[in-house]
Amino acid sequence: MEITVRKAARGENRWGILVLLALGLMISFVDRTSMSAALADGHFVHEFALTNVERGWLGSAMFWSYGLLQMPMGWVVDRYGVKWPYTLCFLLWCLAAAATGVVTTLSALILVRLLIGVAEAVVVPATYRYLANNFDEAHKGTALGIYSIGGKMGPALGAPIAAWLIAISSWKAMFVVTGLAGLVWLLPWQLTLNNDFPSKAELAVAKRRAASVPLGNLLSSPVVWGGLITNFCYSYFVFYCMTWMPAYLVEQRGLSLRQSGLYTFFSFAGIAVVAALAGWAADRLIARGHDAVVVRKSFIVAGFISGTTVLMGAYSRSPQMALFWNIVSLSLLGLVTANNLALVKLTLIPKPAVGLNTGLQQVATSLAGGVSASLSGWLLHVGRSYTLPMLAIFAFLILGATSTVVLLQRKWAPKVNETEPEVQHPNTGQYHTDS
Repeated sequence: MEITVRKAARGENRWGILVLLALGLMISFVDRTSMSAALADGHFVHEFALTNVERGWLGSAMFWSYGLLQMPMGWVVDRYGVKWPYTLCFLLWCLAAAATGVVTTLSALILVRLLIGVAEAVVVPATYRYLANNFDEAHKGTALGIYSIGGKMGPALGAPIAAWLIAISSWKAMFVVTGLAGLVWLLPWQLTLNNDFPSKAELAVAKRRAASVPLGNLLSSPVVWGGLITNFCYSYFVFYCMTWMPAYLVEQRGLSLRQSGLYTFFSFAGIAVVAALAGWAADRLIARGHDAVVVRKSFIVAGFISGTTVLMGAYSRSPQMALFWNIVSLSLLGLVTANNLALVKLTLIPKPAVGLNTGLQQVATSLAGGVSASLSGWLLHVGRSYTLPMLAIFAFLILGATSTVVLLQRKWAPKVNETEPEVQHPNTGQYHTDS
């Protein structure tokens, strides 16, 4: 167990910073999902002469670079702190998101989307590094529930706002406005978070601490592989909803673009509320003495099974019932959200490896985004309806539930190599034990 006395963090409001991290996540998702509204806009599709397969490529582009940079970003924040890596990357992705509105070719569109993915790769590893340093087990579910609201309210608000901006102006103006608006976040971030960029002595300590759980130890752990599977399966459904839900509602259920944005809002607002409540409820059970692994696994399995009701919407002949199950299935998936995040990125992971493991887990998440957008486009092309894409979601949710039961066990957590029993930071007075 790692013991940390954080003198450098005195004066920080950890819950206030958590809210800022949630808002940062929300902004990142607004900039990711604004493309889904554009892909449902006939003027955008016509201007670039996009086929369904090309729409899938464009929807998936940022996830490939996002996934590729996850582990390097985890390595960076484990050693160089949270504040400045996040600041620089945030500025870059907002500018790239705004630039999406001024490019004129498909190749340029894909390039700026790849750049957004590179910069947004810092978001999750940096957040989990901060959470690991500042929240104990009985508060992790609540903290992650609050944080995950940002990830769900991003598409919940981003979809209708993007649709509204397109309706009153154009897709070009929508990208510019949503990209630049996020820069307001940087001011409170700079003022609130203490500078945690390490001195040379602190960097040496951070390197030694991180080396106690090398990548090989993570890759040899069934828990890590179980987390990769559950993150992929969960994210496959979520990213399908981000990239294809507006088009599904317009093309197969006959809604207008504005109506599709409204129903997308209800779906993601639902999963945000359920995620926050499920994280809080699990924390309360754990605080009363129940085993943390058992509690969180129970919520995860229930969420995966509940999410399979998406198939009821796919086969419903009634548009009203289809919309109902569309909202309910994604909302109930929120039972998975905070508890899966806590279990496979914090609870079962040694603290020195939180950043690196989070980066590794995010590879699966981003891979799910790329596969979901691309595979759904291909299945739509083959089946000429959205039934096949939803059948794929069903299969992945069942796989996620199975992986949770079989692989996420405490005895298979990553091993920590023995290091020096205690090291003191010369400048800050922080102490660490890495065994």
